[in-house]
Amino acid sequence: MSDGPVRKEKDSMGEMDVPADAYYGASTQRAVLNFPISSLRLGRPFIRALGLIKLAAARVNADLGLLEPRIADAIATAAKEVADSKLDKHFVVDVFQTGSGTSTNMNANEVIANRASEIMGGERGSKTIHANDHVNLGQSSNDVIPTAIHISALLEIEERLIPALQRLQIALESKSKEFWDVVKTGRTHLQDATPIRLGQEFLGYGGQIERGIKRLRRAQEELSEVALGGTAVGTGINTHPEFASRVCTVLAQELGVAIRESDNHFQAQSTLDAVLEASGSLRTVGVSLQKIANDVRWLGSGPRAGLGELALPEVQPGSSIMPGKVNPVIAESLIQVSAQVIGCDAAIAQAAQGSYFELNLMLPVATYNLLEAIELLASASQNFTERCVEGLGATPRGPEIVERGLMLATGLVPAIGYDAAADVAKEAARTGRTIREVAREKTDLSEDQLNQLLDAAKMTAPRLDPGPLSG
Repeated sequence: MSDGPVRKEKDSMGEMDVPADAYYGASTQRAVLNFPISSLRLGRPFIRALGLIKLAAARVNADLGLLEPRIADAIATAAKEVADSKLDKHFVVDVFQTGSGTSTNMNANEVIANRASEIMGGERGSKTIHANDHVNLGQSSNDVIPTAIHISALLEIEERLIPALQRLQIALESKSKEFWDVVKTGRTHLQDATPIRLGQEFLGYGGQIERGIKRLRRAQEELSEVALGGTAVGTGINTHPEFASRVCTVLAQELGVAIRESDNHFQAQSTLDAVLEASGSLRTVGVSLQKIANDVRWLGSGPRAGLGELALPEVQPGSSIMPGKVNPVIAESLIQVSAQVIGCDAAIAQAAQGSYFELNLMLPVATYNLLEAIELLASASQNFTERCVEGLGATPRGPEIVERGLMLATGLVPAIGYDAAADVAKEAARTGRTIREVAREKTDLSEDQLNQLLDAAKMTAPRLDPGPLSG
């Protein structure tokens, strides 16, 4: 509660003192006093979505003859200010509040009503425009908040996350082409395996991101179905039968993304299934990014005592005590983001279990974690692309050690069989010699045959060209 001047506002429970300069009213002030839990607030993308919903609702209600045009215009103007972040400081309710998000919906209704009242020539608190009767007409917190969750996540994925991932995919595929001629030793179980092109490794990374984007597109399809129109429990009480479908049409046209009214409002309001699926897609992207970041930092480990196959951009000193040390900090940052996204998904899974009868009662915490995961993945992906991937270089280290790789013996198998090739590999490991050197001694293969069979570059693609094995 502010120590400054106040005004009296009234809701169904009676009068409340509200800061004189606040656009919110009594219901919001009660929530401020009831939930002094944290410093966390539902963020800009969600407030934007709320503003857009209220704006479209006012226009549709006017078209349906349910609101006077001048009232609808004032609400639309105020709601546009909310959507455009001009009134953000008046959204003051803690994330950890009523499980339906009613306090945040009323925060929006009151801010828009008071601002619209001013636009109409009234004063804040005058109820020239009423938060419930006018701004919330045809709506309930129980369908507005789930709808705002879907729309905010849908837009953030479309406008921020997918573009960031597309740029990362392009960067990885570009490095794949750049590194295609670099033949190195593959690794499985952290042990030497058959040769692979460094470009093939990066082709795999690019493929992970490409498929992650496809998963997000499927999540968007789920998120495009919204609960608006169900009002209190999914039955649509106190709303016009055409209200929700018309609002969805307005929003889709304004935003350029698919938004449609659910054909089953009872599931739309009583579960977080679509949000949980979207969160799972975000978690998958996070885990993919962690794999890529870990590979990059391991391949760049060293520079003398590690693998040293990649040269990472040097962006900052790595130690307060060891001069000259440079660490893979951009990759480490991305790995930490992945961990946070996995934590967000765990919180959303818990929230999804908070669905009882006709309503989920953990909507605000699900909203916060879903949007945080999207924001973190978008920012970290963009940063990883710009400050790490685009500046990666290949060192000579990978190609230099291919000839000493024990798993070159795999190339001998079609000609001499698995057991004989294993004997060659074990002898090479025991003596420190190369596969080629031991094969010259232990097999009847000619030099030309050895050159063919042990050509590391040819071992990076499917082939099986020697003659039949002897019995």
